[in-house]
Amino acid sequence: LSTAAIRGLSTEAIVALTTEQAAALSTAQVAALSTTQVAAIETADIVALGSAQVGALSSAQAAALTTAQVAAIDTADIKALSTAAIRGLGTDAIVALTTEQAAALSTAQVAALSTAQVAAIETADLAALGTAQLRGLGTAQIQALSTTQIVALSTDQVAGLGTNQVAALTTTQVAAIETADIVALGSAQVGALSSAQAAALTTAQVAAIDTADIKGLSTAAIRGLSTEAIVALT
Repeated sequence: LSTAAIRGLSTEAIVALTTEQAAALSTAQVAALSTTQVAAIETADIVALGSAQVGALSSAQAAALTTAQVAAIDTADIKALSTAAIRGLGTDAIVALTTEQAAALSTAQVAALSTAQVAAIETADLAALGTAQLRGLGTAQIQALSTTQIVALSTDQVAGLGTNQVAALTTTQVAAIETADIVALGSAQVGALSSAQAAALTTAQVAAIDTADIKGLSTAAIRGLSTEAIVALT
């Protein structure tokens, strides 16, 4: 079928496609589907799509995907979505991602997420991201993380944050970092803390800063520490 013929198919015809027929669609045919047609593709047929076909989806087509369809994309194929298509996904689609799908996203795909999409990532999915994926987040994306998401970060993930990302954390986010994660911060990361961020540190967090890293605090950050934090120093 030509791309024009494909685009002329009714939603009923799209639903009627067999899994084999869906799997046989060319990338040009997939790219020709209207958003209404895309939304009509059955989940079993979504599973049957290959990486090249998934990669042919546009931003508008990705936005038309239902949560069930997004969850049905094979883990090996999710990384084929273009950055534009990733950014086109709704926040409900981001929530629908499986942990395996989230872990399979490329660093470029993670970096392409909007702040609203980042805020929608489920904690289990966030915890599944590798350090390279997290380091791909920009400062605005980092600031979009909720305190619940900050708490969900693993020690390795926190240890892998860039100094620019640490410096971008809001005071509320800083206060939410678990003490085990504070221990994991290196001297360069500790040195990136501002006076305001230092003032937000709890006494338990201050006591958790590694002895070798405490000297990384700037003089402004030291001055920002509360008197309770000074008392908490070991």
